[in-house]
Amino acid sequence: MKKEYRTIINDVALPYKWALGRTWTRFFDGLKEEKILGTKCLQCGKTFVPARSFCPDCFVSEMEWVEAAQEGTIVTWTLVDAEYDGQTRKPPYVIALVKLAGTDCCINHYVGGIDLSDLKKVRQKLKEGAKVKAVWSPDKKADIHDIAYFAPVR
Repeated sequence: MKKEYRTIINDVALPYKWALGRTWTRFFDGLKEEKILGTKCLQCGKTFVPARSFCPDCFVSEMEWVEAAQEGTIVTWTLVDAEYDGQTRKPPYVIALVKLAGTDCCINHYVGGIDLSDLKKVRQKLKEGAKVKAVWSPDKKADIHDIAYFAPVR
């Protein structure tokens, strides 16, 4: 006898808690104090933000803590205008890869302080290489949202 199988569609939400460990705990505690902390590899000299417990290039764990600049440049960005499950913000909003001055990688975060109603003007302000700076949330919780967003530098 041949078996027949069916499939069903179902949405599943899985709440979870992160075990942050020492590196992420210190990184997030820094944000609560309005400091963006990174780690600098003692072998190759590269600086990483968010902080890393080891160098992803050298694979060594000899890292020193450094305070990163709060200004940087946009490497790339996208406008999110559709809603989907799990968003922490209601669209429309901009997400960008920001390379902070003096670092060797990018941090992914919101870009704010701009009018999103005219996409042509948004494209003029958010070109690759546009300067941005961190804008801090008034209510700190020692998480990534302590940086409310990065705003274009005028």
